[in-house]
Amino acid sequence: MTDTEPRTSGTTDGATTTGAWAVLLPAERFEAERLVHHDLLELTGLAEAARPRPGDQVAVLVDEPLRLVALGKVAPAVSGPREDPDDPQSDPVDAPLVVTYTRRVLDEPVPVDGPAPDGPVVALDPARWRSLADRLGPPPARSTWLVSLDLPIEAATRAEAVRIFWSYVQELGPRELPAFVSPYGDELAMQAFVLGVEANQDPEEDD
Repeated sequence: MTDTEPRTSGTTDGATTTGAWAVLLPAERFEAERLVHHDLLELTGLAEAARPRPGDQVAVLVDEPLRLVALGKVAPAVSGPREDPDDPQSDPVDAPLVVTYTRRVLDEPVPVDGPAPDGPVVALDPARWRSLADRLGPPPARSTWLVSLDLPIEAATRAEAVRIFWSYVQELGPRELPAFVSPYGDELAMQAFVLGVEANQDPEEDD
């Protein structure tokens, strides 16, 4: 049997189906996923017994309270040891579990009933996975947004100013720099975001 063939899920008795799993993200990793758009979710330090197979469906959860934040599908494993994606300077580790996002609700997580998984990766009954996926409803319509980042830079030339600008962006990133976003054609509706959430940048309104 190949990894892409239908197989018996560990959560059902004799049913031949694609496997289904729950991934429980730590709070810090959830916040990191909200800050920068990633197409893949990489998880390291997992026991081989807990390894889903390519093509298996995944529900990505966070706890306290338990919420559904994304859906995904297991991607083919990367062969050989590699560095930890959360710490590029670390020693090589076993190949991570790679999940390709298929749907994200990182900004508006959906409450989930029942107890939290008892580990970082836990098998799910496929029917349970489907019930979680159905709670998301159809994906919302996509819109065009204008996103800008303005920084006052002291420099001798325009080229130097640009280089310093990108140095600040790389050093400070979305945790400290406010990004300004507005619907296309409605710049008066601009809002500032820091740490992935709306942030007031008018000091007079804080008084």
